[in-house]
Amino acid sequence: MSAPVSRRSFLGRSAAGGLGIALAGSIEAIAETGTARAATRTLQGYGPLVPDPAGLFSLPAGFSYRIVAEAGVTLLDSGEPTPSDPDGMAWFARRGGGALVCNHEIVFEEPYAVPTLPRLTYDPGARGGTTTIELTAGGERVREYVSLAGTLNNCAGGRTPWNSWLSCEEAEYLATGPLQKDHGYVFEVHALDQEANLDPVPLKFLGRYAHEAVAVDPLTYAVYLTEDADSPNGLYYRWLPPQRFRGGKGALRALALSPGGDTAGQLQVMSCYEGRRHVNDLSEATRPGTTYQVRWVDVPDRDARTTSIRRQLTNDQVTRAHKLEGAYWGEGGAYFVSSFARASDGSAREHDGQVWFYDPRTGTATLKTIFGVNPDPATGYDGPDNITLSPHGGLILAEDGEGYNHLVGVTRDGVPYLLARHEASESELSGPTFNGDGSILFANIYSPGHVLAITGPWKRT
Repeated sequence: MSAPVSRRSFLGRSAAGGLGIALAGSIEAIAETGTARAATRTLQGYGPLVPDPAGLFSLPAGFSYRIVAEAGVTLLDSGEPTPSDPDGMAWFARRGGGALVCNHEIVFEEPYAVPTLPRLTYDPGARGGTTTIELTAGGERVREYVSLAGTLNNCAGGRTPWNSWLSCEEAEYLATGPLQKDHGYVFEVHALDQEANLDPVPLKFLGRYAHEAVAVDPLTYAVYLTEDADSPNGLYYRWLPPQRFRGGKGALRALALSPGGDTAGQLQVMSCYEGRRHVNDLSEATRPGTTYQVRWVDVPDRDARTTSIRRQLTNDQVTRAHKLEGAYWGEGGAYFVSSFARASDGSAREHDGQVWFYDPRTGTATLKTIFGVNPDPATGYDGPDNITLSPHGGLILAEDGEGYNHLVGVTRDGVPYLLARHEASESELSGPTFNGDGSILFANIYSPGHVLAITGPWKRT
């Protein structure tokens, strides 16, 4: 795999398609550019955005934000500055407040590395990892410290039902140059028990590839994973635990260290069908409500030391998608995002974002939301990345697209609305996560690196 580049640098503009979003349950279709355009510009949710006097982050009237961490400015308990590039993140409640576990998508050149502290470091040659930020119930910062170090390009990740965080390496590097160990793995980080984070162990049974995000089924402990990769485009994965496995604190680590732990359980890849017809690429779907039957194909070599997993399987065996990004478990299934697709990257059709829902009860994948190709980044939506469910209804999507980037809400009725806009640059937004009672939405500005706490008159959307 070549050195990672900005996700935005992949985006090419196209004259094809419409502007805006078509949604499951709505009357718009992606080809109907007039209604899709109208839906994009309709003010829903919490009303129009009010310009931020500080020129950083605009929100609707009555909302405000607080900076709880800033790369290079706030300090860790160990004395070093908060690391660069905050990406995926989740909230974990504790008495008197809670904690955020935050990925730092650091490769080699970012200005502020995750310090490689003793017993918290996987590979001293890698500069990424996670920090944990403890906060009061009101979202005020208490402290921040390293909870995982020596990993690479930690991307969207995801939480488990047992109060831990799965930090995903979006990488496929073998040990070379400054790297002393192989990379491309998932690591578990415990939000409320730093002792449990000592001597990090890669969960090799989840495969070695360009991991983006995960969602965990709290009933079966199955893990659903996205791959952000190209040449060829990435895959959607499922890991089924071995019989008698029970998820819980320390269970994944114990499995990884057990005899045969590197290949424990089944790692599989999604293959979609429409009737008897195999679907090669998720971009073929253009109408919300499109539903495919899913079959799962076993991965031949999950550690992929000679051949990347996505190259081990042919197009007639699997279903691919460009820029598979955020993932989130909710409403009995796994949401996942394809950020955009272009003919130039091998996609069957073009779009500026899809949100899918995999239902394990029916074994189906359904297209919930699709962003039409957006010719006007100043006014439209494009490039959804991280995703979360809102306790106030609907979805919250963080953009990594062209022009200004937004937090975009989608109501339960399928109507999109702007929740926030980053005003200072074209940097992506990431890591949306609500606290336990839904009074605070935390989110990240990837560069120069802010962690924000957003409060306001939340309501059902």
